[in-house]
Amino acid sequence: MSELHHPQTADLGLTRRHMLKQLAAGSVALGVAGPSLLLTGCAATASQATATTAASAATDEPSGAVPALNGRVRHSVASWTYAHLSIEELCQLVKSLGFSAIDLVGPKDWPTLKKYGIDCSMCNGAEINLVDGWCNPQFHAELIKRYRAHIDLVADAGYTNLICFSGNARGMDRETALQHAVAGLSQILPQAEQRGVVLQMELFNSKVDHPDYLADSSGFGIELCKRLKSNHFKLLYDIYHMQIMEGDIIRTIQDNHQYFGHYHTAGVPGRHEIDETQELYYPAIAKAIVVTGFKGYLAQEFIPTPATPEGKVQSLADAIRICDV
Repeated sequence: MSELHHPQTADLGLTRRHMLKQLAAGSVALGVAGPSLLLTGCAATASQATATTAASAATDEPSGAVPALNGRVRHSVASWTYAHLSIEELCQLVKSLGFSAIDLVGPKDWPTLKKYGIDCSMCNGAEINLVDGWCNPQFHAELIKRYRAHIDLVADAGYTNLICFSGNARGMDRETALQHAVAGLSQILPQAEQRGVVLQMELFNSKVDHPDYLADSSGFGIELCKRLKSNHFKLLYDIYHMQIMEGDIIRTIQDNHQYFGHYHTAGVPGRHEIDETQELYYPAIAKAIVVTGFKGYLAQEFIPTPATPEGKVQSLADAIRICDV
Protein backbone atom coordinates (compact mmCIF):
# COMPACT_ATOMS: atom_id res chain seq x y z
CA MET A 1 0.00 0.00 0.00
CA SER A 2 1.62 3.20 -1.16
CA GLU A 3 1.61 6.48 0.68
CA LEU A 4 -0.39 9.30 -0.84
CA HIS A 5 0.36 13.01 -0.78
CA HIS A 6 -2.26 15.65 -0.15
CA PRO A 7 -2.60 18.19 -2.98
CA GLN A 8 -3.05 21.83 -2.08
CA THR A 9 -6.41 22.64 -0.53
CA ALA A 10 -7.06 25.22 -3.25
CA ASP A 11 -7.19 22.41 -5.81
CA LEU A 12 -9.97 20.61 -3.94
CA GLY A 13 -12.96 22.61 -5.08
CA LEU A 14 -15.33 19.70 -5.67
CA THR A 15 -18.23 19.70 -3.27
CA ARG A 16 -20.21 16.69 -2.15
CA ARG A 17 -23.13 17.87 -4.29
CA HIS A 18 -20.89 17.79 -7.36
CA MET A 19 -19.66 14.30 -6.40
CA LEU A 20 -23.21 13.05 -6.08
CA LYS A 21 -24.09 14.36 -9.51
CA GLN A 22 -21.05 12.58 -10.92
CA LEU A 23 -21.98 9.36 -9.17
CA ALA A 24 -25.47 9.57 -10.61
CA ALA A 25 -23.85 9.83 -14.04
CA GLY A 26 -21.70 6.77 -13.33
CA SER A 27 -18.45 8.51 -12.45
CA VAL A 28 -17.42 9.09 -8.84
CA ALA A 29 -14.91 11.78 -8.13
CA LEU A 30 -14.78 11.91 -4.32
CA GLY A 31 -16.45 10.62 -1.17
CA VAL A 32 -19.20 11.82 1.12
CA ALA A 33 -17.73 14.48 3.37
CA GLY A 34 -15.81 16.38 0.73
CA PRO A 35 -12.51 15.55 -0.90
CA SER A 36 -10.34 16.58 2.00
CA LEU A 37 -11.51 13.65 4.06
CA LEU A 38 -10.31 11.20 1.43
CA LEU A 39 -6.78 12.58 1.20
CA THR A 40 -3.98 12.17 3.70
CA GLY A 41 -0.75 13.94 4.53
CA CYS A 42 -2.00 17.37 5.65
CA ALA A 43 -1.10 18.89 8.97
CA ALA A 44 -3.54 17.80 11.66
CA THR A 45 -4.99 21.27 12.21
CA ALA A 46 -5.72 21.86 8.53
CA SER A 47 -7.21 18.38 8.15
CA GLN A 48 -9.49 18.80 11.15
CA ALA A 49 -10.71 22.20 10.03
CA THR A 50 -11.47 21.01 6.52
CA ALA A 51 -13.17 17.89 7.85
CA THR A 52 -15.46 19.92 10.07
CA THR A 53 -16.53 22.17 7.21
CA ALA A 54 -17.07 19.27 4.84
CA ALA A 55 -19.02 17.20 7.35
CA SER A 56 -21.46 20.02 8.03
CA ALA A 57 -21.92 20.60 4.30
CA ALA A 58 -22.77 16.93 3.81
CA THR A 59 -25.79 17.06 6.09
CA ASP A 60 -27.86 19.31 3.80
CA GLU A 61 -27.71 16.98 0.79
CA PRO A 62 -31.19 15.79 -0.27
CA SER A 63 -31.83 12.11 0.21
CA GLY A 64 -31.88 9.95 -2.89
CA ALA A 65 -29.18 11.93 -4.72
CA VAL A 66 -27.03 8.78 -4.95
CA PRO A 67 -28.69 6.05 -7.04
CA ALA A 68 -29.77 3.32 -4.65
CA LEU A 69 -28.19 -0.11 -4.84
CA ASN A 70 -30.62 -2.85 -5.75
CA GLY A 71 -30.43 -4.64 -2.40
CA ARG A 72 -29.78 -8.16 -3.68
CA VAL A 73 -26.08 -8.02 -2.74
CA ARG A 74 -24.81 -6.91 0.66
CA HIS A 75 -21.62 -5.01 -0.16
CA SER A 76 -18.53 -4.48 1.95
CA VAL A 77 -14.90 -3.46 1.51
CA ALA A 78 -11.77 -4.74 3.26
CA SER A 79 -10.27 -1.97 5.37
CA TRP A 80 -6.63 -2.80 4.61
CA THR A 81 -7.06 -2.21 0.87
CA TYR A 82 -8.00 1.43 1.56
CA ALA A 83 -5.50 1.98 4.37
CA HIS A 84 -4.54 5.40 2.98
CA LEU A 85 -7.81 6.50 4.61
CA SER A 86 -8.50 6.55 8.31
CA ILE A 87 -11.34 4.35 9.50
CA GLU A 88 -13.48 7.46 9.88
CA GLU A 89 -12.72 8.56 6.32
CA LEU A 90 -13.42 5.06 5.02
CA CYS A 91 -16.78 5.05 6.83
CA GLN A 92 -17.65 8.32 5.11
CA LEU A 93 -16.63 6.95 1.72
CA VAL A 94 -18.64 3.78 2.22
CA LYS A 95 -21.71 5.80 3.16
CA SER A 96 -21.27 8.01 0.10
CA LEU A 97 -21.28 4.97 -2.18
CA GLY A 98 -24.53 3.67 -0.73
CA PHE A 99 -23.48 0.62 1.28
CA SER A 100 -22.77 0.15 4.98
CA ALA A 101 -20.18 -2.46 5.89
CA ILE A 102 -16.39 -2.73 6.27
CA ASP A 103 -14.40 -5.96 6.55
CA LEU A 104 -11.46 -6.79 8.81
CA VAL A 105 -11.87 -4.22 11.54
CA GLY A 106 -10.78 -4.87 15.12
CA PRO A 107 -12.34 -3.79 18.43
CA LYS A 108 -10.51 -0.46 18.76
CA ASP A 109 -12.23 0.87 15.63
CA TRP A 110 -15.72 -0.52 16.23
CA PRO A 111 -16.90 2.67 18.00
CA THR A 112 -16.13 4.64 14.82
CA LEU A 113 -18.11 2.17 12.71
CA LYS A 114 -21.05 2.45 15.10
CA LYS A 115 -20.87 6.25 14.93
CA TYR A 116 -21.60 6.03 11.19
CA GLY A 117 -24.00 3.09 11.30
CA ILE A 118 -21.48 0.85 9.52
CA ASP A 119 -21.49 -2.91 10.14
CA CYS A 120 -18.26 -4.78 10.81
CA SER A 121 -18.95 -7.51 8.28
CA MET A 122 -15.86 -9.53 9.28
CA CYS A 123 -14.18 -8.98 12.63
CA ASN A 124 -10.52 -9.72 13.19
CA GLY A 125 -7.90 -9.45 15.89
CA ALA A 126 -8.18 -12.85 17.58
CA GLU A 127 -5.69 -14.54 15.24
CA ILE A 128 -2.00 -14.79 16.12
CA ASN A 129 -1.05 -14.20 12.50
CA LEU A 130 -1.72 -15.88 9.14
CA VAL A 131 0.78 -18.73 9.47
CA ASP A 132 0.30 -19.93 13.08
CA GLY A 133 -3.22 -21.31 12.91
CA TRP A 134 -5.71 -23.93 14.01
CA CYS A 135 -4.15 -26.85 12.14
CA ASN A 136 -1.11 -26.87 14.42
CA PRO A 137 -1.71 -27.97 18.06
CA GLN A 138 1.38 -26.01 19.09
CA PHE A 139 -0.75 -22.87 18.87
CA HIS A 140 -4.03 -24.17 20.28
CA ALA A 141 -3.60 -22.92 23.84
CA GLU A 142 -2.91 -19.34 22.71
CA LEU A 143 -5.60 -19.41 20.02
CA ILE A 144 -8.24 -20.78 22.38
CA LYS A 145 -7.48 -18.04 24.91
CA ARG A 146 -7.60 -15.32 22.27
CA TYR A 147 -10.72 -16.56 20.50
CA ARG A 148 -12.68 -17.11 23.70
CA ALA A 149 -12.08 -13.49 24.64
CA HIS A 150 -12.79 -12.22 21.13
CA ILE A 151 -16.01 -14.20 20.67
CA ASP A 152 -17.45 -12.33 23.64
CA LEU A 153 -16.21 -8.99 22.28
CA VAL A 154 -17.81 -9.66 18.89
CA ALA A 155 -21.11 -10.78 20.41
CA ASP A 156 -21.24 -7.88 22.88
CA ALA A 157 -20.69 -5.44 20.00
CA GLY A 158 -23.61 -6.96 18.09
CA TYR A 159 -21.49 -8.42 15.29
CA THR A 160 -21.53 -11.94 13.85
CA ASN A 161 -18.47 -12.94 11.81
CA LEU A 162 -14.98 -13.62 13.20
CA ILE A 163 -12.14 -14.63 10.91
CA CYS A 164 -9.75 -17.50 11.56
CA PHE A 165 -6.93 -19.23 9.67
CA SER A 166 -5.60 -22.73 9.16
CA GLY A 167 -1.97 -21.65 9.31
CA ASN A 168 0.94 -23.25 7.46
CA ALA A 169 1.68 -26.95 7.02
CA ARG A 170 5.38 -26.99 7.98
CA GLY A 171 5.55 -30.54 6.64
CA MET A 172 2.21 -31.69 8.10
CA ASP A 173 -0.04 -33.80 5.88
CA ARG A 174 -3.60 -32.67 5.17
CA GLU A 175 -5.35 -35.42 7.14
CA THR A 176 -3.34 -34.73 10.28
CA ALA A 177 -3.99 -31.02 9.83
CA LEU A 178 -7.74 -31.60 9.62
CA GLN A 179 -7.70 -33.69 12.79
CA HIS A 180 -5.77 -31.02 14.68
CA ALA A 181 -8.11 -28.26 13.45
CA VAL A 182 -11.17 -30.21 14.58
CA ALA A 183 -9.61 -30.82 18.01
CA GLY A 184 -8.80 -27.14 18.49
CA LEU A 185 -11.89 -25.49 17.03
CA SER A 186 -14.22 -27.87 18.86
CA GLN A 187 -13.10 -26.28 22.11
CA ILE A 188 -14.41 -22.83 21.15
CA LEU A 189 -17.38 -23.67 18.92
CA PRO A 190 -19.84 -24.21 21.80
CA GLN A 191 -19.15 -20.66 22.98
CA ALA A 192 -19.52 -19.31 19.44
CA GLU A 193 -22.84 -21.12 19.08
CA GLN A 194 -24.08 -19.82 22.41
CA ARG A 195 -23.08 -16.23 21.61
CA GLY A 196 -24.30 -16.25 17.99
CA VAL A 197 -20.83 -15.79 16.47
CA VAL A 198 -19.77 -17.50 13.23
CA LEU A 199 -16.13 -18.47 12.86
CA GLN A 200 -15.02 -18.08 9.24
CA MET A 201 -11.83 -19.73 8.02
CA GLU A 202 -10.38 -17.95 5.02
CA LEU A 203 -9.21 -19.94 2.01
CA PHE A 204 -5.89 -18.66 0.60
CA ASN A 205 -3.84 -19.59 -2.42
CA SER A 206 -0.49 -21.24 -1.64
CA LYS A 207 0.80 -20.76 -5.19
CA VAL A 208 1.39 -16.99 -5.25
CA ASP A 209 0.62 -15.19 -2.00
CA HIS A 210 0.68 -17.64 0.92
CA PRO A 211 3.17 -20.49 0.38
CA ASP A 212 2.56 -23.56 2.57
CA TYR A 213 -0.90 -22.41 3.74
CA LEU A 214 -3.04 -25.47 4.52
CA ALA A 215 -6.57 -24.27 3.70
CA ASP A 216 -5.65 -23.63 0.08
CA SER A 217 -8.57 -25.41 -1.56
CA SER A 218 -12.32 -25.46 -1.23
CA GLY A 219 -12.10 -29.23 -0.70
CA PHE A 220 -9.96 -28.88 2.43
CA GLY A 221 -12.27 -26.27 3.92
CA ILE A 222 -15.45 -28.16 3.07
CA GLU A 223 -14.11 -31.34 4.67
CA LEU A 224 -13.34 -29.36 7.83
CA CYS A 225 -16.89 -27.98 7.85
CA LYS A 226 -18.32 -31.50 7.49
CA ARG A 227 -16.28 -32.78 10.42
CA LEU A 228 -17.14 -29.88 12.71
CA LYS A 229 -20.89 -30.13 11.91
CA SER A 230 -21.72 -26.63 13.10
CA ASN A 231 -23.57 -23.77 11.43
CA HIS A 232 -21.26 -21.50 13.38
CA PHE A 233 -18.20 -22.57 11.40
CA LYS A 234 -18.11 -21.47 7.76
CA LEU A 235 -15.59 -20.72 5.04
CA LEU A 236 -14.58 -17.31 3.84
CA TYR A 237 -14.51 -18.14 0.14
CA ASP A 238 -11.97 -15.79 -1.40
CA ILE A 239 -12.69 -15.78 -5.12
CA TYR A 240 -9.28 -14.39 -6.03
CA HIS A 241 -7.40 -17.07 -4.10
CA MET A 242 -9.56 -19.95 -5.32
CA GLN A 243 -9.33 -18.84 -8.95
CA ILE A 244 -5.56 -19.16 -8.66
CA MET A 245 -5.72 -22.57 -6.98
CA GLU A 246 -8.59 -24.34 -8.73
CA GLY A 247 -10.81 -22.12 -10.89
CA ASP A 248 -14.35 -23.38 -11.59
CA ILE A 249 -15.64 -20.62 -9.32
CA ILE A 250 -19.33 -20.59 -10.24
CA ARG A 251 -19.77 -24.37 -10.15
CA THR A 252 -18.01 -24.50 -6.77
CA ILE A 253 -20.37 -21.84 -5.40
CA GLN A 254 -23.43 -23.59 -6.80
CA ASP A 255 -22.46 -26.98 -5.38
CA ASN A 256 -21.07 -25.92 -2.00
CA HIS A 257 -22.64 -22.58 -1.05
CA GLN A 258 -23.98 -23.99 2.21
CA TYR A 259 -20.41 -24.02 3.53
CA PHE A 260 -19.55 -20.47 2.43
CA GLY A 261 -20.39 -17.74 4.93
CA HIS A 262 -18.60 -14.81 3.32
CA TYR A 263 -17.01 -13.87 -0.01
CA HIS A 264 -14.00 -11.76 -1.00
CA THR A 265 -13.25 -10.35 -4.45
CA ALA A 266 -10.15 -9.28 -6.37
CA GLY A 267 -8.95 -9.41 -9.94
CA VAL A 268 -6.83 -12.27 -11.25
CA PRO A 269 -3.96 -11.93 -11.93
CA GLY A 270 -2.55 -9.22 -9.71
CA ARG A 271 -5.24 -8.80 -7.03
CA HIS A 272 -6.31 -5.47 -8.50
CA GLU A 273 -9.56 -4.08 -9.95
CA ILE A 274 -12.32 -6.54 -10.91
CA ASP A 275 -12.94 -4.93 -14.30
CA GLU A 276 -12.10 -5.97 -17.86
CA THR A 277 -8.37 -5.92 -17.10
CA GLN A 278 -8.51 -9.38 -15.47
CA GLU A 279 -9.82 -12.86 -16.24
CA LEU A 280 -12.85 -13.25 -13.94
CA TYR A 281 -16.32 -12.04 -14.91
CA TYR A 282 -17.70 -10.79 -11.61
CA PRO A 283 -21.26 -9.96 -12.71
CA ALA A 284 -21.83 -13.67 -13.41
CA ILE A 285 -20.15 -14.68 -10.15
CA ALA A 286 -22.25 -12.21 -8.15
CA LYS A 287 -25.41 -13.49 -9.84
CA ALA A 288 -24.47 -17.07 -9.00
CA ILE A 289 -24.04 -16.07 -5.34
CA VAL A 290 -27.41 -14.30 -5.28
CA VAL A 291 -29.19 -17.30 -6.83
CA THR A 292 -28.04 -19.50 -3.94
CA GLY A 293 -30.05 -17.33 -1.54
CA PHE A 294 -26.92 -16.08 0.20
CA LYS A 295 -27.68 -13.36 2.78
CA GLY A 296 -24.15 -12.57 3.92
CA TYR A 297 -21.60 -10.11 2.57
CA LEU A 298 -19.62 -9.85 -0.66
CA ALA A 299 -16.56 -7.80 0.29
CA GLN A 300 -14.21 -6.05 -2.13
CA GLU A 301 -10.60 -6.96 -1.30
CA PHE A 302 -8.76 -5.78 -4.38
CA ILE A 303 -5.74 -3.46 -4.21
CA PRO A 304 -6.64 -0.32 -6.19
CA THR A 305 -4.09 0.66 -8.82
CA PRO A 306 -4.67 4.43 -9.32
CA ALA A 307 -2.05 6.75 -7.88
CA THR A 308 -4.55 9.38 -6.75
CA PRO A 309 -7.14 9.20 -3.95
CA GLU A 310 -9.82 10.16 -6.49
CA GLY A 311 -8.85 7.24 -8.68
CA LYS A 312 -8.98 4.82 -5.78
CA VAL A 313 -12.49 6.03 -4.93
CA GLN A 314 -13.50 5.47 -8.55
CA SER A 315 -12.13 1.93 -8.43
CA LEU A 316 -14.29 1.09 -5.41
CA ALA A 317 -17.37 2.71 -6.92
CA ASP A 318 -16.85 0.72 -10.12
CA ALA A 319 -16.43 -2.54 -8.21
CA ILE A 320 -19.65 -2.02 -6.27
CA ARG A 321 -21.49 -1.27 -9.49
CA ILE A 322 -20.03 -4.38 -11.19
CA CYS A 323 -21.22 -6.64 -8.35
CA ASP A 324 -24.58 -4.97 -7.77
CA VAL A 325 -26.50 -7.46 -9.89
